[in-house]
Amino acid sequence: MAAGNLPPEAQEKVEELQDLQEKAQQVAVQRNQAETQLNEARTALEELEDIDEDTVMYREVGELLVETSYDEAEEDLEEKVDSLEVRVQTLEKQENRVEEQFEELQEELQELLGGMGGGGGGPMGGPGGAM
Repeated sequence: MAAGNLPPEAQEKVEELQDLQEKAQQVAVQRNQAETQLNEARTALEELEDIDEDTVMYREVGELLVETSYDEAEEDLEEKVDSLEVRVQTLEKQENRVEEQFEELQEELQELLGGMGGGGGGPMGGPGGAM
C-alpha cells in the first residue's frame, strides 16, 4: 500500500514514526560522543595516578595549553567523569523512552492498517460463514 493511499490518521502515525527514528539516531550519536568523552576522561584520571604530584602539567583551554596543578587536574577530571556518567545515563533513558514510543506507535499503526480492507478479526472471517 503506497503511503499516499493511507488514511490521514495512519499517514500521521507514519510521519511520527519517521520523526522518532530521527530522534533515536540523534540521541544515539550524542550517547556515543558522551561515552567516548567519558572513556577519555577515565583514562586520563587513571594516568594521573601514575604521575608524580610535583610534575608540571598543562591542560587545554581552547587553543592554549595552560599550566595546572596536580590537584586541580585531578579535581577537574573527577568532575568531568561524574557529569559525563550522568549524561550517558540520561541519554540511555531517553533512548529507551524513544524506543518504547516507537514500538507503541508501530503497534497502533498496525492495528489501524489491520482494521482496513475488510476481513473480520480472525482468519476464519467470523462465526458460521455462509457456504
